[in-house]
Amino acid sequence: MNNPIAAAAGQNAVRLRDLERHVNELKEQIFRSKARLNLLKETVLHGVIAGARATITHKNEMGSMYTPVRYVYALDGAEIYAATDETGKLAEKKEIQVFDGAIVPGNHTLSVQMIYQGNGYGLFSYLKGYRFTAKSSHTFTAGEGKQLQLKVVGYEKGNPVTTDPKDRPSVDFRESVLSDKDVAGKPAAKK
Repeated sequence: MNNPIAAAAGQNAVRLRDLERHVNELKEQIFRSKARLNLLKETVLHGVIAGARATITHKNEMGSMYTPVRYVYALDGAEIYAATDETGKLAEKKEIQVFDGAIVPGNHTLSVQMIYQGNGYGLFSYLKGYRFTAKSSHTFTAGEGKQLQLKVVGYEKGNPVTTDPKDRPSVDFRESVLSDKDVAGKPAAKK
């Protein structure tokens, strides 16, 4: 005759072996997933994935008659940086890194708005309290496997005597492109 306890023990042993096999399969799947994730991480960190990279830096070259109070940057219509400071702290920062990261290769548009507070003194004391805005945009091409460095400069065009104060705040875009060899830290061959 069959012993019900022995039959239950046999069923439990079968279930335990199935459960153990299933756990080992899950462990193997996790191991393979971790390996793929580590490979992806290494690929991204070492720049093996094709794409483009951009570094956008703001540089303040405005004179003492204008104090920056707000900077707004948008890449392809999406805001990537905004800073507001009415105390004059923005003027202390001569360079600010606005963006440093991967971008899709192709054409892009960077839009910039810089708002300045007038700091009139002497003959130009009437400038105190006025707000001046410089707006501009720049279209650039991010090449596959290249790193674009774009420096956006807020500066005063003209001179205080002949140029209207509202026309003096201006924006300049200075662009340079590095090859993938430059990005890896090796100098590029000169053309």
